[in-house]
Amino acid sequence: MLRLAAGRKAQASAVILDSRTLRSSPESGERAGYDGAKRKNGSKLHLAVGTLGHLLALHVTPASTDDRAEVGRLARAVQASTGQSVELEVVKLPEARRGFVLLPRRWVVERSFAWASRFRRLVKDYERYATTLADLHLVAFACIILKQAARLAAGP
Repeated sequence: MLRLAAGRKAQASAVILDSRTLRSSPESGERAGYDGAKRKNGSKLHLAVGTLGHLLALHVTPASTDDRAEVGRLARAVQASTGQSVELEVVKLPEARRGFVLLPRRWVVERSFAWASRFRRLVKDYERYATTLADLHLVAFACIILKQAARLAAGP
């Protein structure tokens, strides 16, 4: 409904994958891993969103898990939820880069992470089980979509 109201097709034409690392708490400490790139101990949330930033698939792993190793799992989850095949395309940074380089469509998934960060419970990994953390993200994204739908129904 939201995609059609935005003048888009019913299914997303592209999927953007990314991950973020959530700091661990004493409750999540046993399953937490260390992310050397972020220098954080915690859990990693792998997310797949459509072109409007709506959640298509997610899963939680220890922060030490490599992002590339989880792409296949996310792609299969997206295929299962949309019923369409997924063609993977890796967007790389230009080799001769200087300063900040904006990657195409990267901002969409970053905006989705920002939406989830508005829910205090999702800023840090407070959960004992990874499935609870994933389920709380599902609830948060359901609330986000409902809020967008209510705003759309209210009109300008």
